[in-house]
Amino acid sequence: MRLGINLGYWGAGMDSDNLAVAQEADRLGYSVCWAAEAYGSDAATVLSWVAAQTERIDIGSAIFQIPARTPAMTAMTAATLDSLSGGRFRLGLGVSGPQVSEGWYGVKFDKPLARTREYVDIVRKAMSRERLSYEGEHWTLPLPGGPGKPLKLTVHPQREYIPLYIAAIGPKNLQQTGEIADGALLIFPSADHLEETAIAHLRAGREKAGKTLDGFDVCPTLPLAVGADKDVSALADMFRPYTALYVGGMGSPKQNFYNQLAQRMGYGKEATEIQEKYLSGDKEGAAAAIPERLIDQTTLLGSVERIADRMQAYAAAGVTTLTLAPAGFSLEDRLASLRAGTEALERAGLA
Repeated sequence: MRLGINLGYWGAGMDSDNLAVAQEADRLGYSVCWAAEAYGSDAATVLSWVAAQTERIDIGSAIFQIPARTPAMTAMTAATLDSLSGGRFRLGLGVSGPQVSEGWYGVKFDKPLARTREYVDIVRKAMSRERLSYEGEHWTLPLPGGPGKPLKLTVHPQREYIPLYIAAIGPKNLQQTGEIADGALLIFPSADHLEETAIAHLRAGREKAGKTLDGFDVCPTLPLAVGADKDVSALADMFRPYTALYVGGMGSPKQNFYNQLAQRMGYGKEATEIQEKYLSGDKEGAAAAIPERLIDQTTLLGSVERIADRMQAYAAAGVTTLTLAPAGFSLEDRLASLRAGTEALERAGLA
């Protein structure tokens, strides 16, 4: 099992430290450094900055938002980043959510599965440097009846094939991801529930495409906080606002994929309470309503030995790249967490 690092959103208050974190992950032999985007910083600019000042670590978009860019623009950006980084780019895509898609980008959040499938088709075709023509429900290239003509990408990516990942949570999206992508970006993954909440659906998609999970990258992100095992409850409290935001506040009452995931993990009553409190403005109450076990199941907390045990569980569940989001109140805390992650992987016998 490999390790990755997720820098999250640039502009979240740790910007001056993020480059140092990426460079330390590079030095320690981490496999990939991911950057995210929502409606603040974009991921492409951050990744180009990191790539220019690292040597070996891959850079990945987690995610490029599908409503933010045309598929051809995404292919251009992917090819450019792969060329600039010397063949170290991984393309992660996701549909985002209805609030961001419609409120920020002005793109209807309808038929997300069909849109994703067409988007991936076009991106792959463009990156292969074929002349680009496509007839679909959501995109037609070139536009009919006009002066447009099929064009070919002029930039040569460093590699002939750039790995493509999709951020997926729901069963249908996971199955389609297994069918059309090279990897899955997962969030709030519990090793105890990974088979039924993710792996089984990914496997079904691979089988539909006539493939197995061999070579497919199962890549969840887990927050990490290192400390004494007796302090696990206090460490878990660090992630209450984070968990409340996603389970309670991401999306509408009917369209919150993270809330639905918590319900599939057996926290139906609690997920409903968290969401009701969060959407009513009681964010502190929502955070307090999160069961400690839910946080512990979806993060890495405690001593290096305890984290090593958890890493073994994730590897046994089918994870191939474990992406860490190290918490800390200082740069040194975050760097120490990175080093602890490497030590835990070695102690788990997974390095």
